[in-house]
Amino acid sequence: MIDHAFNAAFQRRHWLSLACALAAGGAWGQAAGPAAGLPAPQSLQDELAKALRQKEPLIVMVSLDGCPFCRSARQSHLVPMHKAGTPIVQLDMRSAQTLLDFKGQSTTHDQLIKQWRISIAPTLLFFGPGGKEVAERMEGGYLPDFYGPYLDERLVKARQGL
Repeated sequence: MIDHAFNAAFQRRHWLSLACALAAGGAWGQAAGPAAGLPAPQSLQDELAKALRQKEPLIVMVSLDGCPFCRSARQSHLVPMHKAGTPIVQLDMRSAQTLLDFKGQSTTHDQLIKQWRISIAPTLLFFGPGGKEVAERMEGGYLPDFYGPYLDERLVKARQGL
């Protein structure tokens, strides 16, 4: 009797977990690419030059397809900032999409991310003259209530570093 009740409860939890994962995967799987709302750069050198003409750092978001924390940071903070004129681009982990780095050398998103030694998504980097980081990186998905203030703090430091 106890074994039957345990097995039934286990099967219900298993199916509920599977259903939640499938439902979540459908919503989270839409996070990458042009639909995400942040541009993928062709040239970081060109993007940085545009940002510096605005007297702003270039923010680079490192994202991972399907990452719920990336989606939340992007939709709640970064896309609105980008629409308001803040220079932000997105690179994707595991992507073979090509681009030119800050020195004008051809590379891929994934190669550059590995070169920067990034292993956590999302990660935000703040670049100034010469492609140098001008503020501490933001790594991971901070608590939603605190992500905005941490981002604002890093952006102030990055602007000061220009």
